[in-house]
Amino acid sequence: MKLTPEQLARFDRDGYLFFPSLFSEEEMRPLIEEVPRLYAQHRPENVREKGSDAVRTNFAAHLYSNPYARLARHPRMVEPVEQLFGEKLYMHQFKINGKMAFDGDVWQWHQDYGTWLNDDQMPEPRAMNVAIFLNEVNEFNGPLMFIPGSHKLGVLDAQHDLATTSYPLWTINNDTIRRLVERGGIVAPKGPAGSLIMFHSCLVHASTSNLSPFDRVNVYLSLCAVSNHIRRFKRPEYIAHRDFTPIECLPDDCLLKDYDVPLPWKDGTPETALKPLAA
Repeated sequence: MKLTPEQLARFDRDGYLFFPSLFSEEEMRPLIEEVPRLYAQHRPENVREKGSDAVRTNFAAHLYSNPYARLARHPRMVEPVEQLFGEKLYMHQFKINGKMAFDGDVWQWHQDYGTWLNDDQMPEPRAMNVAIFLNEVNEFNGPLMFIPGSHKLGVLDAQHDLATTSYPLWTINNDTIRRLVERGGIVAPKGPAGSLIMFHSCLVHASTSNLSPFDRVNVYLSLCAVSNHIRRFKRPEYIAHRDFTPIECLPDDCLLKDYDVPLPWKDGTPETALKPLAA
């Protein structure tokens, strides 16, 4: 999938692109059916909500789940990012965020590159987030909120929040968010399962808690230019990957056919992946 000149201009202006229903129901089915199996496992890759057994984030499923290993090599996600960066990519992070009905907690206002810079020493914001909806995302179940154009301001001051939720973030204070919203407003793309959002790693975003009876599960691929790989291995490898091998795409029908893909962690998480290698 190649981006048009108009899409490239819109991405440069807003910091994100939204593609409703980019994947068909048939393509989404194996991904959706796999989530309960992944969430039921008591692997270290499952981070749960504070005070709840509900999964907040599942990490690195592309290393032990066949459907997600194929998704990680899908050309509809990889090729547009290669087009923008002008080079091959590796998988910096792969996660399935579960904002489950009644239990899904907030994600505070943040920039993903803030964490990648501070924790992983990623040299530049030459990494892209690609989000795929596994459920319908509506106004009730905690959609992603973006501040358009905020990516153009570079890395903003942030504080390391270790208390609000079960997953630490480098978060942006309320006064800064007020100024950013006065400048760019807030948008919240909504749509059916199979929709996709591509957004800049400096785009300021957040999501509210899910008090509705509707699950909201998204897959996130964080694709980084190979030359821009992280320099510090402070976090476990299942959170910030250390394999900088360029992604080789499968054919476009890879979610419909059972292509052979490597599953190096299918028998368990390696001990080396559980520990940081540097402070």
